[in-house]
Amino acid sequence: MMKKEAIVFDRVTKTFPKATKPSVNETSLVIEQGSFVTILGASGSGKTTLLKMVNRIIEPTSGTISLFGKNIREMPATELRRSIGYVIQQVGLFPHMTIEQNIATVPNILGWDRRKISERVDYLMDLVHLPPSYKTRYPRQLSGGQQQRVGIARAMAGDPAVLLMDEPFGAIDAITRTKLQDDFLEIQKKLGKTILFVTHDVDEAFKLGDRIVVMNEGSIQQYDPPLNLVTRPANEFVSRLIQADDLFQRLQLMKAEDHMLAWTEADAAARTENVPRVRGQDSLRTVLQKLLQHDAPYVAVVNGEEKPVGKVTLEQLKTANSG
Repeated sequence: MMKKEAIVFDRVTKTFPKATKPSVNETSLVIEQGSFVTILGASGSGKTTLLKMVNRIIEPTSGTISLFGKNIREMPATELRRSIGYVIQQVGLFPHMTIEQNIATVPNILGWDRRKISERVDYLMDLVHLPPSYKTRYPRQLSGGQQQRVGIARAMAGDPAVLLMDEPFGAIDAITRTKLQDDFLEIQKKLGKTILFVTHDVDEAFKLGDRIVVMNEGSIQQYDPPLNLVTRPANEFVSRLIQADDLFQRLQLMKAEDHMLAWTEADAAARTENVPRVRGQDSLRTVLQKLLQHDAPYVAVVNGEEKPVGKVTLEQLKTANSG
């Protein structure tokens, strides 16, 4: 069954005034409903410009962008932006408003009743792992990671089908960033939103994305699932960007869930308390480290409830690397 097209770019170009070349050049791209697409590229590659044209913060010079079959230029800009969640690195919370009021911004604009808004705020705070007591706090009373959780909750408050995210975890320390990535992947599995996520970090792009758009100088170099980029890079630029010839980098860019064996009844019946564990989105490099550290025959792959759903052996690592 074919998935519905959520966002379609048709020969989209953006040239800024006084620029000598386009920031985005004749770009065509189809984003399927429910997919998590990361846009990867260096500074100046055009990735943020591409993202901001979806909610018309930046208007294209030529070409068309469609949202669920409708040309976005035929939609009032305010209506369009209310229907799309938007998360940026700087968060942009209103400092004079409580956390509850920040999250409730879009539902209030949409005219929801108080009970529905309150229920939505409670649901979203639980979803992003913030305690109810934080509702009355102000942004300045939260850490950077907590503020970003509020930003994600606010972006989802109106229940948009599409989320645009521009390096949302870029200004956060590494440990908090990893936790936010893990939690956000769990949220995506529950809600199935269509997500466009801009990043310059190769590891982040591969960890989060179902498919990855690699951009350079305003043009798409490759648009593929992560595994295809590692095993079949489209050109020398893509190969160099992801360091496809480096064994450990290849393993770093492959997910455990893409290479695991099924968890059998025999596995469930065996004693597994000392078996090392990883999550499905963890890299095969992490799997290798666990295998070596514990001298184990396999690593168990667990879901969000810490229940094993598969396993990865050394043979799987060899197969993945040769593939």
